[in-house]
Amino acid sequence: MEILAPERGGFFVDATVGAGGHAEALLERGPDIRLLALDRDPDALALARERLARFAERVELVIGNFADLERVLAEKPAPDGILADLGVSSMQIERASRGFSFRRDGPLDMRMSGRGRTAADVVAEASVEELTRILREYGEERMAAKIARGIVQERTFRGAITGTRQLARIVARVKGTRERIDPATRVFQALRIEVNQELLALSSFLAAAAARLNARGRLAVISYHSLEDRIVKETFRRESGACLCPPALPRCICGARRVFKLLTRRPIVPSQSEVRENPRSRSARLRAAEKVG
Repeated sequence: MEILAPERGGFFVDATVGAGGHAEALLERGPDIRLLALDRDPDALALARERLARFAERVELVIGNFADLERVLAEKPAPDGILADLGVSSMQIERASRGFSFRRDGPLDMRMSGRGRTAADVVAEASVEELTRILREYGEERMAAKIARGIVQERTFRGAITGTRQLARIVARVKGTRERIDPATRVFQALRIEVNQELLALSSFLAAAAARLNARGRLAVISYHSLEDRIVKETFRRESGACLCPPALPRCICGARRVFKLLTRRPIVPSQSEVRENPRSRSARLRAAEKVG
């Protein structure tokens, strides 16, 4: 809230409204605040609608992917602030039927929108090479090839892999249990990113946000793993005029331009007390920038 400074009034966008916590905090800051609340998950949007009912005249709820921000804002004024809280929500994790958690037995789904290809489809159809790429690129999983071979062997000789705990057991059998985190953590992250095309969506969102923000409008993004944070960090650096090209190149080809002024030189991370109160915040990284002009 300090970064977005909603006390200025104006038009704000919560691009991943979830259950509406951030949206509620924004709207409570003053009667002159109007908000567009966007989410691709119809269940989340229903919860947000109920939570934000008292602000009905000042909030518009829209179902959609934040990658489509340019289209969603086509007939809207330039926003004075945009927020994106990335990744999977607590609500999605806690509902076994959504298939996001390896700690709860449910169908291997992981679709945020409820449409399209499921994680079970990916596990059933992808080759060893494709699974290896997904696990390595999106999960940064060092044993990607071995896990991919284990998955393909399992589906070939024992049948379809359709459940979250079923997949978690296969991964644990392949990897062992010597890591600090659950052996399935990176595998589930990778499949979720693949199913929802999260990194591609993030890049599209950041480009649209930079184009659509009002002069001196602010963009705040909360990420939860290094892949997301790297995209946000590099986009903010490039859009604040920092060239990201290798030093050997004779001229800049990365598209660096001064669109933003950085508000966070380093990411803002949760305090120890916040992590104790909310363990799921432990990996959160907040970066923010203000549009120049």
